[in-house]
This record gives sequence, C-alpha cells and structure tokens, in this order.
Amino acid sequence: MNRKTTTRVHTPADGLDQALEKMELIRAFEERLLDLFSEGRLSGTTHTSIGQETCALAVVGALDLDRDIVFSTHRCHGHFIAYGGGLDGLMAEIMGRATGTVAGRGGSQHLSERNFYSNGVQGGIVPVATGMALAEKASESGAVTVCFIGDGTLGEGVLYESMNLAALWRIPVIYVVEHNRYAQSTPTAGTTAGDVEARARAFGIETDRRAADDPIELERHMRDIVARVRNDSQPFFQVLDTERLAAHSKGDDDRSPAELERIRKTDPLGRIRSQVASSAAVRTAARERIDAAVERALNAPEARVDPWAESRSFDDVSVSQPANRAFASASESVLVVKNMNDALHRLFDECGDVLLIGEDIADPYGGTFKVSRGLSSRFPHRVLSTPISEAGIVGLGTGMAMRGFRPIVEIMFGDFLTLASDQIVNHLAKFRWMYNDRVRTPMVIRTPMGGGRGYGPTHSQSLEKMFCGVPGLVTVAISRRHDPGELLRRAVVEDDRPVLFIEQKKLYGRTLQSDAPAGMTFELHPTEEASLYPTGVWLPLGADADVTVVAYGAMTDVAEEAISESFDEDEIVSEYIVPSQLAPLKLDPILDSVRRTGRLLVVEEGTVPWGFGAELTASVCEVLETPPRVARVGAFPLPIPNARSAEESVLPDAGRIVAAMRKLVR
Repeated sequence: MNRKTTTRVHTPADGLDQALEKMELIRAFEERLLDLFSEGRLSGTTHTSIGQETCALAVVGALDLDRDIVFSTHRCHGHFIAYGGGLDGLMAEIMGRATGTVAGRGGSQHLSERNFYSNGVQGGIVPVATGMALAEKASESGAVTVCFIGDGTLGEGVLYESMNLAALWRIPVIYVVEHNRYAQSTPTAGTTAGDVEARARAFGIETDRRAADDPIELERHMRDIVARVRNDSQPFFQVLDTERLAAHSKGDDDRSPAELERIRKTDPLGRIRSQVASSAAVRTAARERIDAAVERALNAPEARVDPWAESRSFDDVSVSQPANRAFASASESVLVVKNMNDALHRLFDECGDVLLIGEDIADPYGGTFKVSRGLSSRFPHRVLSTPISEAGIVGLGTGMAMRGFRPIVEIMFGDFLTLASDQIVNHLAKFRWMYNDRVRTPMVIRTPMGGGRGYGPTHSQSLEKMFCGVPGLVTVAISRRHDPGELLRRAVVEDDRPVLFIEQKKLYGRTLQSDAPAGMTFELHPTEEASLYPTGVWLPLGADADVTVVAYGAMTDVAEEAISESFDEDEIVSEYIVPSQLAPLKLDPILDSVRRTGRLLVVEEGTVPWGFGAELTASVCEVLETPPRVARVGAFPLPIPNARSAEESVLPDAGRIVAAMRKLVR
C-alpha cells in the first residue's frame, strides 16, 4: 500500500511575533472556555493547557502536516489549534453545535480532523498511535506519528507494551510527555518511581528531556528529532518539562497560592509578551477571533442525534454473495481448524492489506490451536508475532485499521479479552461514531472461547456476553452448521465494522456438519437472504413444532442431541435456530418461529445470568403481543473447574436441555 508523499511543511515559528500570535490564540481560546463554563454556557468538562502552549507550538510546528499524524489527549485544544484545526469547528464542538468538528459527538476531548485525533482515556491512545505509525511505515509513506501523553500516564501499563513493540519493530513514533508534575490533583513525584527517561531507555528508545520554555529553540530541536525519526524509522521519547497554570478541569485546583504565583512568574507567554512591542494588539486580535467563533457557534443549530436511525447503522449489513454460502456444504467434510486455516491462506493470497497479529502465531508453532499454521512461512512480513500484550496488540491493530489495513488480531484465549477491554470498548468500537464517520476500524479479533477441554477457571470461560452490548462492535460465533472460513472471510473483507470473532475451542477438532438434523429441513429466513452473518433455521418435516430451540457455537451439538432425545422420549417437536451474529441481535427469524411455537428455549455455554439468553428472551417478549413461555440453559454461575468430571457438572448438557423442554411443553 503506497501513499503519495508530500513536502508541505508547517510554517516554522522562526520569530517571536509568529510564536506570540499562535500562543495568544491558544491562550485566548482556553480562557474563554473557562469563562463560558462559569457562565453556564457549556456542559460536561474541559481540560485546558494554559501555560503549556509552547509544547503544542513547537512539537506540532515541527511536523509535515500533509502526512504526519498527531494523536492527542484530553488536554488537546492547544495541539489542535497549533495543527491548524478549524477554530470555529472546535468552539462549536465544545459548545455542542451541529457545526462542530465531529458534530457534537466528541466534545472537548474527542476530536478528529485530517490527521489529528484525540481521546480522553489516559494511556489508551498510545498503542493506537503506535499502530498508525506502523501502518505508515508499512505503506512507505514516510510519515511520522506524534503521540502526546501526560506524566500521569506513566503509570499506565499499555504505554510500556507500546514502547516495547515500537522498539522491537523500529516504528517511527515520537512519544511526547508533557511533564507538568501533576496527574489531576496528585503530584506525580509521589506516584512515579524512578527516572522518567530511564523508563524509555530500558527499551532501547532514544530519549531527551528539556524545559518547554522557549518555542523557537524547542521547535528547532523537534525538527531535528522528527527528521531523525523519519529517516531512521525508530521511536523517540521526548520529555518536556512544563507548567499548568489553570486547574486540571474547570475549577478542581488544590495547589497553593504560592505555587501558582511561582508558575505565573515563569509563564513562557508572559516572557514573550514582554519582548514583543505589539503584544497588546496581538492579544486583542486573538480575543476578537475567539469572540467571533463563540458568536458563530451560538448561532449554529444544536447537535442532534437520530438514535433509531443511527443505532441501525450498527446492525447487520448486506453481502453480495448468497447468504447460504456461509453454511457448511454437503460437498465438503473437513475439520473446522483446516477450514479456517485454508480460509486464512486464501485471504492472504487475495488481499494484500490483511495482516495477522498475535502471540505465538509464527511457524513452526502456528498458534495455540494451529489456525495460523503456515502463514508466517509464506507471508513473513504480514504475520506479526507479538509479546504477551493483549491491550497493546488490539490497540496496534486499531491504529493500523484506521490507516487502511484490515488486521486480524488473535487473542490466545477468550478469557484474556478482559486485558484488552479498554481498547475494545473505548477505542476500537467507538472511533467511527465518535469521530462522526471520519474513520473506519475494520478489524477482526479472533479468539478461542469456552470449556470442555479441562483448562480450568481462567482458560475455559465463555465471556462473549461481556461485549455483546457494546455499540459499534459486532460479535460473531462460529458453529459446525456454518462455514467458519466463509464467516471469517466476510468479517475481514466485507465488513468495515470491528468484529469479535468467537471460536469455541472444542470445534477445532470436529468436522463441518451439513446434513440436517433427523426429521428436519433447512430454511433461510427471507430477512437473512443477503445477511453477512446469516441465521440458520431448521424446521420439522410434516409436523407442527412445540418449541423453538436457539443455540450457537459448540452448544449446537448438545442442543441437537437434546432435540433428538426429547422427540424420541417425549414426542416434543422442535424448530431449531443457529445464529452466527450474536450482536447486534437479529430477531426476525426467531420471532417468526416463536409465533408458531409459543415457546422459546435458549442454550448458551456461558453463565445464564445477564447472558445472551437473557437478552434474547427479553427482546422476544417485548415484541410479541402474547409473550411466549421461555427458558434458558447455560453454565451454572461458577468458575469453570479444572477437573473434567467437575467441569462437566458446571457446563450445560443434553439432560438439562431436555428437562427444560419438558417443563416448557408440560
């Protein structure tokens, strides 16, 4: 993926006049924000960089703004203005207007314009920015990425995961620490042990620390650093000692009057004002520009969201190929693991923007369950075998997805998704909507889930329900009834949404199952004919059904055993439904079936409380005028034991399903 490179460079702050003009604009903007809050004109919160303007001016001023990337923090206004972001859009965004930078969706902390991004989760942006830099390196664009953090973020583990990857793979990213000595109200001297620079040096990353008090000299220094990172393709760690004059956010400032007076006396902007004869006029002009931006924002319409229409944008999307191709074919009876491995090899052959990122995925090991076997031998530069860094690699993949790649991230066990939950929930799933559709994050997170193999309490859970309610995230589960490789292909190639791809680990060693259950025939619901992740329906031949049974993943085998047993012993006739898309929930095939049977049984491997079955049964009962009788079968609300005999007693089995069917019918 080659991108056109450009040479337009941001105008340097080569004189105090130019520096003063930009710094006054940042200062005037943020001072006006605080006034607007005190007047009750703004909602939420804001974090100003009053006193830290030199950092923004010098660092951003050293970049090539046609190709370089800036990822900022909650304290982002100065960076945004220095970048050349629209002043009117920024003010309107914070004032909640439709003309805002991202139409009022992000507010003060969450901005996106051209190659500028910001987010309010401390540390969470670091692997994303690192992934963006890696994508630009792979694309040979020559772009450099700057990632701003505060010294409070030095306590976040994902920062060190990211620096490790950046050093290992020589990623052209500059981590800029705006070291103002406080993390909100807490002095970082009492929370950050050791030497700040030594933390980066431990990874072999070149570091520098200096005061951010002279914008001219600091920009000259940063230009040298940017050129070095661009030419050598290596990370850099820059610590800028600075001071924050205002509160952390609005009025939460417990610092002593003496300390604040000391900071005011060393304010770089105050020093520059004393050296420029026209400083009063420059200050007045800046305030007038801000006043005009406020007036235009006040006259703009308030931001609005159509929740019904926009929530539907998270739902299933259409596919060009027939949906029935996503089901197991009678002409092919192969192991699930081979089916998926073959699909990955085809994807890599056909799509040059597909990557695989994960732990222990390189040959000869080929992944814990061998799904990725052979890929690293054939595509060594597109299979990135990583250290144990779940949050880091998910964030890295998100950044690469935002820059045009379609990464597949493998999490070794589904239990470890909890380690990456911040990256999934607050970044990957939110960016597209939060940035007003300006970015896409087409990434697939593959993970083996569930029990049945005696792996014990931390390697056998079914945790997909923890993510099914996250807006913007699609959850897909394979089964033997579907074609897992085709579902994976669709998730990677045809879906621009982030997809959590659940693979119950017992399925790997089983074959695809194409023959219908005894006495049943396959049907594709009309609403599913163009579905990316279709739901399968099997209807009884020549008989009216007594109950609708819904199951997914490896529970399909258990449910089918129970369906057969309940018919043989109790003459209970079932309609059988196997969804592949768990979330967003697709109700139509299930509703039509329940209208016929009047009874619904949901089978899942995860624990019953707050699970997939709870959401499904509640949704069905809300829609139907005559609510059906419902039942749920899943694991007991306990950790999964290691002993196989104990594990079997906790997980759902055919006997419990049959008992639930009898209770429903009788």
